[in-house]
Order: sequence, then structure tokens, then C-alpha cells
Amino acid sequence: MTLPGREPYFTLPQVASLLGISRIAVYRKVKSGQIPARRIGRNFAVARAALAPLLGTELTAPARRRLDRAVRKTVREYGEVLLKLGRD
Repeated sequence: MTLPGREPYFTLPQVASLLGISRIAVYRKVKSGQIPARRIGRNFAVARAALAPLLGTELTAPARRRLDRAVRKTVREYGEVLLKLGRD
């Protein structure tokens, strides 16, 4: 397996290994557009830059907004409990 930063493109089996999911799941995500990929002959290749958001090394703007909303909701609903847990 090649780590990000070593090659400009990854095969679908390499992406599956990096994400910890099956090749079929990666193929479905490519077909649905969730993972951007280029078709090279009969195979797909995923750019290294496209993997950063999937691996959690880069937070996209929509993901950042969802995370911020989730944190605000958690603090609003469980703020007292979080404060008590922080003191323990």
C-alpha cells in the first residue's frame, strides 16, 4: 500500500485499503460521485488530493459547518453534564 504523498494517483483497491472499506464499496462511491475518480482504460484512478477529505486530513467547508452545528447542539443539550465531567 502506498501512503498519501508518494504517488499522484491511487487504484480503487489502494483506496479501499486506506479507507478500511471493501473494493465494491469504493467502486459504488466512485459511481455515485462521492469519491472523485478518473477512468483510465478499464480502471479508475483516484487523485491523492481527493483522498485528503476522505481520510480526515482536510476538513471541507460543509463538513466544518456540520461539525460546528453538532458541537453547538451538544454543548446546548449537555453543557451542564460536560462541565461536571470536566471537573472530575
